[in-house]
Amino acid sequence: MEPDGLKSEISLGMPVQYLRGVGPARAKVFAQLGVETVGDLLEYYPRDWVFMPQAVKIGRLMPNETAAIIGQVESTDYHSYRRQPMFEATISDETGIFRVVWFHGGYLRDQLRPGQVIMVSGKVALYKRRLQMTNPKFVVLDEEHSRSPEYFSGGVYPATARLGSRQIKQIIRPVLDRLDVLIEEFYDKSFLKKSNLISRKDALAWIHLPGDEKKLAQAKRRLKYDELFLMQLGLGLRRYRMKHFSEARPCEISETIDSRIRKRFPFLLTEDQNECISQIVADMGRPEPMNRLLQGDVGSGKTVVALYAALLSVANKQQAAIMAPTEILAGQHFLSIERYLKGSKVRRVLITGGLTGKKRAELLAKIAGGEIDIVVGTVALLQGDIEFRNLGLVIIDEQHKFGVEQKARLRKQTTPHCLVMTATPIPRTLAMTAFGDLDVSIIRHSPPGRGDVITRWVDKRDRSKAYEFIRERLKAKKQAYFVYPRITAVEQDSDVRAATDEWKHLSGDVFSEFKIGLLHGRMASAKKQEVMSDFRKGRLDVLVSTVVIEVGVDVPNATVMVIEGADCFGLAQLHQLRGRIGRAEAKSYCLLFAETDNDVARSRLEMMTRSNDGFEIAEHDLKLRGPGEMFSTRQHGLPDLKIANILDDFDLLAMARRDALEMVRTDPMLTKDEHKNIRRALLAKFGDSLGLADVA
Repeated sequence: MEPDGLKSEISLGMPVQYLRGVGPARAKVFAQLGVETVGDLLEYYPRDWVFMPQAVKIGRLMPNETAAIIGQVESTDYHSYRRQPMFEATISDETGIFRVVWFHGGYLRDQLRPGQVIMVSGKVALYKRRLQMTNPKFVVLDEEHSRSPEYFSGGVYPATARLGSRQIKQIIRPVLDRLDVLIEEFYDKSFLKKSNLISRKDALAWIHLPGDEKKLAQAKRRLKYDELFLMQLGLGLRRYRMKHFSEARPCEISETIDSRIRKRFPFLLTEDQNECISQIVADMGRPEPMNRLLQGDVGSGKTVVALYAALLSVANKQQAAIMAPTEILAGQHFLSIERYLKGSKVRRVLITGGLTGKKRAELLAKIAGGEIDIVVGTVALLQGDIEFRNLGLVIIDEQHKFGVEQKARLRKQTTPHCLVMTATPIPRTLAMTAFGDLDVSIIRHSPPGRGDVITRWVDKRDRSKAYEFIRERLKAKKQAYFVYPRITAVEQDSDVRAATDEWKHLSGDVFSEFKIGLLHGRMASAKKQEVMSDFRKGRLDVLVSTVVIEVGVDVPNATVMVIEGADCFGLAQLHQLRGRIGRAEAKSYCLLFAETDNDVARSRLEMMTRSNDGFEIAEHDLKLRGPGEMFSTRQHGLPDLKIANILDDFDLLAMARRDALEMVRTDPMLTKDEHKNIRRALLAKFGDSLGLADVA
């Protein structure tokens, strides 16, 4: 006799549609939740868990005990006026009446109503001589189902209006009876014992239906470890293959080449820059492709290090491609290169989406013929008609803004060395996860000659004083940025100022004696370049803009940055915007205009006034937002983490990384018989996204 809810044939790859209680219509709802197969269903983990003890009568409750009771809701009330808003319910059974409260429980107004029968579970407390429960877990009982605690214990699932948590639970439970058939163990018994891990079968059973808190903790630990281990194994294998199965043309260095490159820079490089260059030169001198991340704070001098690498490639008769996420940033890189290579024989060109027709065809022919040494561009470099004669180095700036497939397409014809850069300092925890397949170079200190940047949070009472301060800076022939979160105003959010409206206001009412330009993403490419050129050359005193100037814009004479609606921006974005000033020796000022009662927003603004250290800010940002929101693993061809958290589970991450790298070292093709289940799980999670299809 088959378990209820299952047909005789079942596998992890079987579509959920064929489970009893699902069918085609409900399968579509499951698909919207990311659940298409039985395997997906088993990894659709609860968001919370309920442990309901055996219910007792209200009259038998005692203070300080944890208990469950079943009663009818007699009345409800929401006290919104209190300092801590509170939802209150009175429930009763034949032995008495009992008070239950939920602080900040406004959401319960639509869930709990008089006449319902509910089960509540929590700690009983004595308050003003009355027994009550505070913030207990609860379930609403109905006539169709048993009121036994076992029925309501277990997982509470992320649900939709068309598919409730209880329905999901009913569909999953019969599958748990088949775990012996469905689940294969990854590790041998000795490893499980040494690592204090339960079996994978038990972990999946207990994550959905734990008998107690201890079993739930054991299940979480095992499943988190598996998730982190497979991610680190995938990254480790990708790195191994890059180093051992891909060939790149080595770039030789000599004192003459080094001297000629350094003469292009009208300053001495910093110790950090020299250290990063040494690491890059060593990588590029090998026959396997470099795969290195160069990270440094805004204004730390990454462009100079990247240009050194490009010129080393050119000195070895190879081409270099530099790719940026926006036309403005690509143009900025090209201007920097032009400044350093003035009078040089190095042939360089800028390609953007606006380049068309005969001019584009002629340029592409030169690139294909090897007549261009350095090509700078945006994603336009990825277009199929661009062919390189001898591409030796790819430099990708702000690399997290490009997807894995985009980066792979740039390396399509050969396996060039690859240097990826970011001005967003990445905390160690995140770097281990998102960049586990990259070597990392860090520029921690800015070059000398950078002015201090003073940051102030300005409220509306001090706006006029701030305008007067800015006016004095403009009179002193300095320039200013005004950055806004939106291009145009949105009616339902009238408090948030927008660039186009404020440009008119600043031009006509506030700073009418100065020249003010407008820049945003909807403008034509030629117009954007014209406005930036005018600001760079000092023809404009103020540039009103959106975050299109977030990275790469370098105007040393701009010493004031005003960020309107600063509470609408993330911490990393605020720091990036501030990085547009302080580019010369003069003292600069970043003014954050914001009115907010939101605790997270206030924490961001206070952090900005306290610190200019990008790494410290990145750590704070990671704690505020969490890794999932701050940095999507999908950008790197990795699956999103379903249960692990790289902050909370950092010790497990370090353990998983150590074990994964040891497996790569001892069995880089995963051909050992004891690794066949891991190999299968890895392919199921990563597919072709990490280029691991040959692991079979």
